[in-house]
Amino acid sequence: MPKRMWIGTAVRKTARSGMSTSGDSVDVVERPRGGLSVVMADGQGSGPAAKRISNMVVSRAAGLIAEGARDGAVARAVHDSLYALRGGKIVCTLTILSVDLNTGTFVIARNGNAGALLYDGREVRFLREDVPPIGVGGFTKPQILECELQPGYRAAIFTDGVFHAGRRRGNPLGIEPLAACLSGEASDAAVVADRMLQEAHGADAGHPRDDMSLAVVSVRSEDVMLGEVAIRSIDVSFPF
Repeated sequence: MPKRMWIGTAVRKTARSGMSTSGDSVDVVERPRGGLSVVMADGQGSGPAAKRISNMVVSRAAGLIAEGARDGAVARAVHDSLYALRGGKIVCTLTILSVDLNTGTFVIARNGNAGALLYDGREVRFLREDVPPIGVGGFTKPQILECELQPGYRAAIFTDGVFHAGRRRGNPLGIEPLAACLSGEASDAAVVADRMLQEAHGADAGHPRDDMSLAVVSVRSEDVMLGEVAIRSIDVSFPF
């Protein structure tokens, strides 16, 4: 029976407790040569002002990706635009997680203190090296991780509100529970994302002290039935 690779993507967001608007923005964009990218930005502070900045950054990055620009070049270009527009006075984190079918690779590009996890079916790698955010400094560039795309690989990116959950209560979440969710038996991206957000919410006792955003991408192989039609789907839901 023939095999087919499937890419699953799930995004979860929630605002800081007491705020109606998250300062984080996330978008999923189809890559013109095949694959997809998740773009995540965390604006400085919380609320509408931070949202305007993060939304501008994500929109600019998504547009460049849709035009065929490579992730590293996208991050540099968005930094240059924000720096020129705000004179180096506004800080924003930017993370791009891509499944690039043209090169057959996973690509993670990071600027700032946002975290990223990559699971290769055996172990979880945590990316959280100190990388300058975009918007400040004249020659800011992203940290890039690229690896071969294989069934069983999963990756997650998240803002610092997830990683730092529980810190103000003296019980920081840390990376271990998030890594356990990513490397667990569940391979469905939505299930993994729900579990990761539940861990972060629990660490903050159900009242997030910062905006929380995370995205999970999984790659799996499944049998293909004769005559089966390949259907792509995107599901979005949010409270208002």
